[in-house]
Amino acid sequence: MTTQSTETPEITAEEEAALKQLYTDFAAAGLIPLWTEIGNLMPLTPQPEAVPHVWQWDTLLPLARRSGDLVPVGRGGERRAIALANPGLPGRPYATPNLWAAIQYLGPREVAPAHRHSQGAFRFILEGQGVWTVVNGDAVEMRPGDLLLTPSMHWHGHHHVGDEPMVWLDGLDIPLVHRLDAGFFEFGENGVSDRSTPSRSRSERLWGHPGLRPISAEETPDSPLMAYRWADTDDALRAQLELEEEGLPGVIEPGHAGIRFTNPATGRDALASLRTEMHRLRPGAATATRRTVGSSVWQVFRGVGTVRLDGLVTEVAAGDLIAVPSWCALTIEAAADGLDLFTFNDAPLYEALNLARTETTETTETTKNSENRTETTRSPLA
Repeated sequence: MTTQSTETPEITAEEEAALKQLYTDFAAAGLIPLWTEIGNLMPLTPQPEAVPHVWQWDTLLPLARRSGDLVPVGRGGERRAIALANPGLPGRPYATPNLWAAIQYLGPREVAPAHRHSQGAFRFILEGQGVWTVVNGDAVEMRPGDLLLTPSMHWHGHHHVGDEPMVWLDGLDIPLVHRLDAGFFEFGENGVSDRSTPSRSRSERLWGHPGLRPISAEETPDSPLMAYRWADTDDALRAQLELEEEGLPGVIEPGHAGIRFTNPATGRDALASLRTEMHRLRPGAATATRRTVGSSVWQVFRGVGTVRLDGLVTEVAAGDLIAVPSWCALTIEAAADGLDLFTFNDAPLYEALNLARTETTETTETTKNSENRTETTRSPLA
């Protein structure tokens, strides 16, 4: 049997000079050979520039309040939104390479003027009341725990009729649209087209009936329902855990309930480029450890717990934000009061390109952390 040598063959000075000249000529012609770059171009596993990171709400909220005192809302800056900047992406206001996340702060009686853009967007409401966002002329009330949508190229502005500031999470696909050179932006009116304050928007009246689709309405790539209310989300999560108590299926894994916000016209994601979900962990429950191709941002809505990001353990509480880069190992554990978390990710992009992959490592009760079972699939995290 013959063996293949792994030693680098000797080359003469003449051959070395010729090789050097070849690389010089490559550069002059705008060429780079694969054999010098393959390790960077085709790594064994994803090697994201973004790093796992946690932003603490105790730091974010005081800074947002200070900006409310010093920075006006209006034409030019448009929004008082403070973007999360991942330490692995220096100089860029990106939470991950595909996801933009920011804390938006609107004071009493303030109005954020109308505009529209190619980027798909949502708002997850953290605290406060008295703000209505007007989406394509439809006034939508914003309440804690609600998910509100601003699909691509929908006009939107906000007006505050309350007496206390309001804070929410903005999520957009700004980095993705920027890299694709697909962005358009248009200014609208200086205020908002509708100053009414209905408790139920027109889109909810038409589309907000579970399992019932209006025959008159056309299918759209983004959800035509502009508001997903916390009362419905809370009820769905509670029901899953009640079913688990009865020994019936419904939860993702023991003690872990989750729902995905979907387009009622198609059953697909509520926004074409972003996946949005809500998760609930029973007191003391923990998720399996998962690595997923594609990135995500998580925000604690209620409760206290810990997150493990590639082995680094961090305590989290209400309002804290967590950036999870591609193929970062993530485990979440609830403390004594349980844990509710909102999350959004770029999974629709990877699924459309057939690049979605998830690795799940589960620890069984009987092994008491001494033995793990690992499963890799081509499907996204449920």
